Amino acid sequence: MDFSYQSERFADLQLLRYRLNGFDKLSLKQKMLVYYLSKATLFGRDITFDQFGKYNLRIRKMLEVVYCDQTIPRETDDFKAMEIYLKRIWFSNGIYHHYGCEKFKPGFSPEWLREQLQQVDVRRLPLKEGETLKQFCEELFPVIFDETVFPKRVNKADGEDLLLTSACNFYDGVTQAEAEAFYQEMKQKNADSQTPSSYGLNSTLVKENGEICERVWCANGKYANAIRHIVYWLEKAHGVAENEQQKKVVSLLINYYQSGDLQIFNEYCIEWLKEHDSAIDFINGFIEVYGDPLGLKGSWEGLVEYIDEEATKRTQTISRNAQWFEDHSPVDPRFRKPVVKGVSANVICAAMLGGDEYPSTAIGINLPNADWIRAQYGSKSITISNITEAYNKAAHGNGFREEFVIDAETLHLIETYGDICDDLHTDLHECLGHGSGQLLPGVDPDALKAYGNTIEEARADLFGLYYIADPKLVELGLVPDGEAYKSQYYTYMMNGLMTQLIRITPGNQIEEAHMRNRALIAHWCLENGNAVRFVRREGKTYVEIADYEELRTLIARLLAEVQRIKSEGDYEAARQLVERYAVKVDAVLHAEVLERYQRLNLAPYKGFINPMMLPVLDENGEICDIQLNYGESYVHQMLRYSSEYATLI
Repeated sequence: MDFSYQSERFADLQLLRYRLNGFDKLSLKQKMLVYYLSKATLFGRDITFDQFGKYNLRIRKMLEVVYCDQTIPRETDDFKAMEIYLKRIWFSNGIYHHYGCEKFKPGFSPEWLREQLQQVDVRRLPLKEGETLKQFCEELFPVIFDETVFPKRVNKADGEDLLLTSACNFYDGVTQAEAEAFYQEMKQKNADSQTPSSYGLNSTLVKENGEICERVWCANGKYANAIRHIVYWLEKAHGVAENEQQKKVVSLLINYYQSGDLQIFNEYCIEWLKEHDSAIDFINGFIEVYGDPLGLKGSWEGLVEYIDEEATKRTQTISRNAQWFEDHSPVDPRFRKPVVKGVSANVICAAMLGGDEYPSTAIGINLPNADWIRAQYGSKSITISNITEAYNKAAHGNGFREEFVIDAETLHLIETYGDICDDLHTDLHECLGHGSGQLLPGVDPDALKAYGNTIEEARADLFGLYYIADPKLVELGLVPDGEAYKSQYYTYMMNGLMTQLIRITPGNQIEEAHMRNRALIAHWCLENGNAVRFVRREGKTYVEIADYEELRTLIARLLAEVQRIKSEGDYEAARQLVERYAVKVDAVLHAEVLERYQRLNLAPYKGFINPMMLPVLDENGEICDIQLNYGESYVHQMLRYSSEYATLI
């Protein structure tokens, strides 16, 4: 079968495929391990949907029933609009944009939807016990059609109650002040702990009879059915694990899922960091906190991976020199780590994406997130080669660079060095940036509150930007010469100042933490020196870098300040930095960028269709191989997942 990276496109989205390069070289036992871990990854899907909004699962199920009913005419404008709306829900794990967090606007009418629901088999709809269709519609229709009802999944607007104005399903009936006080009291009670928990990471905070309490996500608590299915496949994976340490890691994860005990999660993270001998690795659990406006609660995600051995030579070179990079960082020596421990970095091939990593996924990951574990035991970093490969193949020759890059000389620079430096900046960001620096004694890791995610991403990006221009990288053979870094500096500044605005709806501000981070860095450098500027040529705005060496000096200054803010827990400085440089959008420039981008007829967001893994059985019914199939369509995959992996509705 011929392989094509690009699949269908709708709304502002382009679906891609990724190849499992080298999968055929894995042993049968390794393939079985990947398969079992992949099943555990897919069974968490409903958790992510529910976390991203309390009505997401019921709305998805309702629309899937309408979509699959063959008696409903499919050629009407309403049906076609509903189809796009449903596809967007699948992509974003709910009714909110996966990046901007604003609620989708349906292109179909409530009257049309009500009429279709009256025609379908009501037994297939996700009605509560004793609920009538009329009551069902009265509850869900305002959520879908009224723009004022739960308008944003994550709200980070300064001065507002971030919980009461966010639709994410991590809190119920609790104000921001109450939640912050609840977890502050919990931290104070355990202030002497040498192994502090990531308080609130795996629970919904609710108010019951006037009392605030946690509903823990575990095999005997909230999300129990989904978690029990995950545990079942983790137990299967345990049986084919590659070594005793990997078995220990899987066992601890199972124990954590069964108990919900965050101290066991700490043990799991530490043992996971010690496991270096396997070709197969995975992420499975409540991990990243970007979906919580307070930055406490982990969205469920899954990733199964195996090592890309050739590309890993690059990241291993970086990790072997981690202490040199830390020692030569431009930050105050008080904020550097005297001894860098346990830095592990691999380039991997993704084998299966799930939860908050699907269909849209990161290209690099650094874990665990707990600062004290990083300080004592180190971290693992990955960059995902086959995902980057798919992005690069899809972007080749699409006209984007030609439209926005200032001149032919700079364009040639980017075409020559761009892919190398993009990968390298991701490596530096994940392998070293997140793992660099240290908190001063007594500083609360959550002291920056809602600004913590943006500051942390800026810190890692600045670390990568500073060092990608260092002669040390030429010495290590990571870049071909001293000119290469300029391609990354230009594309980063162009993105932070201009081109990432294609992802913003006119009239909106920047909300997403990674976008805020890039805007912060680019606008700070624009305002605080003469290295970067806007210029107009032939009626178009471009970014010009007048002095690359000065730009590196500015990056060093900002890195020093961002690390100080992180190390000292300076909330007010973080707030001022983010609000001044990272949030506001120039409406005139925004309109120009959108108009120029629209002419290119490109989709600003990309996501992925997973490969199908099919066990091949021998005559005794035993698995003798795992077959890959890349031919599944987006709609078929989403409907299949909603059927095979439905655990919460």
